[in-house]
Amino acid sequence: MSFSVLVRSFCLVLSLIVASEQAIAEELLVEKQRFTTTNFKTFNGQTIPKIEAGWEAYGKLNAAKDNAILITHYFSGNSHAAGKYSPEDTQAGYWDSIIGPGKAIDTNQFYVISIDTLANLSFHDPNVITTGPASTNPATGKPYGLSFPVVTIRDFVNLQKQVLESLGITKLHAVVGASMGSMQALDWAVAYPNQVPRMLSIIGSGHSDAWTVTSLEHWATPIKLDSNWKQGEYYTHQSPKEGLIASLMMITQYATHPEFINASTPNHTALQKEPLQDILQGYAAVDWLRARAAARAEVSDANHLLYLVRASQSFMAGFDKNFDEKLSKIKAKSLFIPASNDLLLMPYQSNRIHQKLVQLGKDSSLVTLSPDKPSLGHLDGLVNIKLHAKTIREFLASEAP
Repeated sequence: MSFSVLVRSFCLVLSLIVASEQAIAEELLVEKQRFTTTNFKTFNGQTIPKIEAGWEAYGKLNAAKDNAILITHYFSGNSHAAGKYSPEDTQAGYWDSIIGPGKAIDTNQFYVISIDTLANLSFHDPNVITTGPASTNPATGKPYGLSFPVVTIRDFVNLQKQVLESLGITKLHAVVGASMGSMQALDWAVAYPNQVPRMLSIIGSGHSDAWTVTSLEHWATPIKLDSNWKQGEYYTHQSPKEGLIASLMMITQYATHPEFINASTPNHTALQKEPLQDILQGYAAVDWLRARAAARAEVSDANHLLYLVRASQSFMAGFDKNFDEKLSKIKAKSLFIPASNDLLLMPYQSNRIHQKLVQLGKDSSLVTLSPDKPSLGHLDGLVNIKLHAKTIREFLASEAP
């Protein structure tokens, strides 16, 4: 795939989708499904009276219902992991390069399923079905706002478990996730060890350390400082759009790499005329970044972004202060794939949890994703994952403990 195609398809944040390289002889067409449940108990003990979540599946569930692979999506992603909704769609799902007939995650062999998280960022995307602060509270007939319960990675996992159980799936072949999805994948292995024989964590971590928590807080701050945020009560007023755009600009910069942004703005000069003459004028490179954030903001909800930040900040696999004890419950064979130039969930995070599992006597391996330049940083785990297609295929075919 050419870099120019990558730039055109980069719709900001983590929702970059590859287009040209993903053309396949057998087109994978998919339909969004809707799951509904009631009286959902959160990790914090609160009850959400009604939840709706979108999900997609690729391939066929076998009679034994034991060939399912769960794909858990990243922070700004959704359940559209592969395929197209229509042959006319210009873009396929974000991991279409590795999910499909004959690919690393082979839909001729596996039933591959992905589910929209609670408080999904893209609340206003017609192809996303989610429940969060922007949803209507049945008790009031108005949006929840900040009265919506704080949700965690464990809540995402438990909702996914309900969806799978509704399909009669009680044991998975594997759980595979990138970024925030890697958190969900690892927590699956801890929370439900008898249901997860293989766990694949891409550009991930085992828990959110102080560095990660403080970094994530920067994403939330612009929204909270926007006067239109009004403590989350903006649904009948003007939304905190400027704060949301500023947050998305920051997320995009964290999720990419200097090589990518510099290559995307080749005409940048520090001595650009307009900023030198007027303090209110900005640089073309900043305008480039803002334009992509503004496009993403059109389908995003500010409160949902805050809730996803908190879910990511509060992550610790097993959700217990006795981290080692919880990790010792894992039965899954694990594979970690960090990206060498990741500036968001840096390689040390995957290395740390991998080494911890090895120390606990678990079957864990690690390979590093190191694409050719220009690097996409964190997003290499989405866009360039095909470089480890053989590794992924072999991992999924391997014997589980």
